[in-house]
Amino acid sequence: MSATQDPPTETRRVPREQRRPRESVAAKSTGAPLVLAAAVTTAWAVLVSATPVLLAAGAVLLISPSPTDSEAVLRSGFAAWLLAHGVPLKTDLGPIGLTPLAISVLAAWRVSRAGVHAARAAAARRSRSVVPAVKAGAAVALAYGVYGTVLALAVSTAGLGVPALRAGLTMAVFGAVTGLAGALWEGGWHARWGPLVPAAVRDGVRTGAVAALLVIAAGAAATGLALALSAGVATDMVREYRTGVVGQAGLTLVCLVYAPNLAVWGASYLVGPGFALGAGTTVSAGAVSLGPVPALPVLAAVPSRPLSAWSGLLLAVPLVAGMIAGWLLARRQLRAANQPRSGAWGRLLVPALLAGPVAGAALGLAALASGGPVGSGRLTEMGAAAWPLAGIAAAVMGAGVVAAAAVTKGMATRRHGL
Repeated sequence: MSATQDPPTETRRVPREQRRPRESVAAKSTGAPLVLAAAVTTAWAVLVSATPVLLAAGAVLLISPSPTDSEAVLRSGFAAWLLAHGVPLKTDLGPIGLTPLAISVLAAWRVSRAGVHAARAAAARRSRSVVPAVKAGAAVALAYGVYGTVLALAVSTAGLGVPALRAGLTMAVFGAVTGLAGALWEGGWHARWGPLVPAAVRDGVRTGAVAALLVIAAGAAATGLALALSAGVATDMVREYRTGVVGQAGLTLVCLVYAPNLAVWGASYLVGPGFALGAGTTVSAGAVSLGPVPALPVLAAVPSRPLSAWSGLLLAVPLVAGMIAGWLLARRQLRAANQPRSGAWGRLLVPALLAGPVAGAALGLAALASGGPVGSGRLTEMGAAAWPLAGIAAAVMGAGVVAAAAVTKGMATRRHGL
């Protein structure tokens, strides 16, 4: 060794078991405190999801003949935002419970993101326990429930009543479900728990969900087509308000926040039971019985008479949706098995039989969420009937799934000569 060369320095090796406490302390010390993170991210979720409703409320209130101030806009907007979470409103016109599902979906997405950020503050991804993710979801639920209670107390007046206790509990449950889902996703628990569910159950739920979404998408397309064919009537409705550009934008925004509701009603129309636009009314493919319809431009798409013979082919849409979902199920299993011989018929038919009830239950829950009263009198019944829709959809779409899956499997088996 030369004189100019430095002697080698000794590095002290620390055993792994002695390093772990340091790493865990560092993990716990990073990020914001859980309560603060949940409060801030949940408040941001409130602001983002309430902004479209506040804009719509401000524009619609310009239509009213009475003067409108900023306080009235905020009160009406936040009341409509609470309505989007399932909190009923008590007004001089009667109870209002028709939930704007577009705002509900937006709020669910933002609260789930709040759960993700709260889980990061709780170091849920680094933990082998589910407790940090559960704590993050509970913190989001608590913050969301507090915000809901405060806003319910703030917006309640003599002509607009929002039950504060109901609002707090509803918002807490909403925050618990969506916030915990985001926290568990951030913690990676979907990948840990997914393999524990039987493969037949996973495939059946996935296939049923796909079939239900296809029918809802078809309902949205049918509604859009009917509205396009009735564009002249809808335009005349907008002009009758004489509100100017701002008021027309508000009416359009109101129609947009209720677009998912109309998609579910359109799906019920295609399945068969149809929907109601007031007590004693029926809008279905076989019979249409309507009274005075609320003067909303989007309701110009409501048919005034039953379907003709050729238009009745639309009723095959739920069967076709089930067949597409069944075909996708069989193709997915064939690709996973690489050979038709390795996939037994039982592995295919069990999820195919399960998909029908799953699709029916999904559409029934969508019908429950999309309906509700809009005042007293005849407008106490709005939306699709959940039980008839769920039962018919389960039978028709289930038959489509089983038939398409069996045919696809049989053709693949015959092609390979097995």
